Amino acid sequence: MRQSVRGRAGLYGAVAAGGFRRYATYGTATAAGVFTNTVFGFILAYTYIALWDERPGLGGYDQSEALTFMWVSQALLAAGALIGGGFQEEFQERVRTGDIAVDLYRPADLQLWWLAGDLGRAAFQLLGRGVVPLVIGGLAFQLALPTAPLRWLLFLVSVFLGLVVSFALRYLLGLAAFWLMDGAGINMMATVVSIFFSGMLLPLTVFPGGFGEFVRVLPWAAMLQVPVDVLLGGGGGGARTAGWLGFQAAWAVVLLGLGRLLQAAATRKVVVQGG
Repeated sequence: MRQSVRGRAGLYGAVAAGGFRRYATYGTATAAGVFTNTVFGFILAYTYIALWDERPGLGGYDQSEALTFMWVSQALLAAGALIGGGFQEEFQERVRTGDIAVDLYRPADLQLWWLAGDLGRAAFQLLGRGVVPLVIGGLAFQLALPTAPLRWLLFLVSVFLGLVVSFALRYLLGLAAFWLMDGAGINMMATVVSIFFSGMLLPLTVFPGGFGEFVRVLPWAAMLQVPVDVLLGGGGGGARTAGWLGFQAAWAVVLLGLGRLLQAAATRKVVVQGG
């Protein structure tokens, strides 16, 4: 039993490493992504400066915290596949062509296989496209980055949970191809929702009243807003950080569970169709 668990862990570790190496081969695309993220970061940074000059303390952040929020968001953008670039389009294409049958025949869990590969992709994107823009932003602007190692460790835990939530949402999109066959429309809708509700453009704390409370409990908040808040700390100390991490973990469990239910239904559909 122990050897079986160890063997499966090694299998999914190899899949994750393969996902990392796969994206590491695209050096030109990575450099272009770093350039794009950095330029877009500067545009947003000066927009944030103008906005926070007019509204100091907007959303509960001072100007340096707001700039930190923006630059860390740029660092997480590609890793979380917030505007595309994840596995879901490849998954949907495999459903459309019937190649998904090969995946189902593998001696591995379908969901865990794709999760491992996507985490490998995300790890490369975090290092390849995330670190450089954040460093440049830190050199060009006064950011409120913490110095405590524990805060950075908690941030990495939060980033991991956010990546799992991101995968789980996109896995549902991929599985929807069993019924829709063409995922272009639903992918576009998902991207718009992700941009607006993750905090990519503005912190979700900026939204007022009941609407602000509503968007902060949606799963998209767990992908970007929460990891940055964990890094910045905020009030409430360890209890509040634990609450944020618990919020992410809860959404990860719920969405992965929904993915397994939908996967079971999709698998029955393949069997019925004789695929």
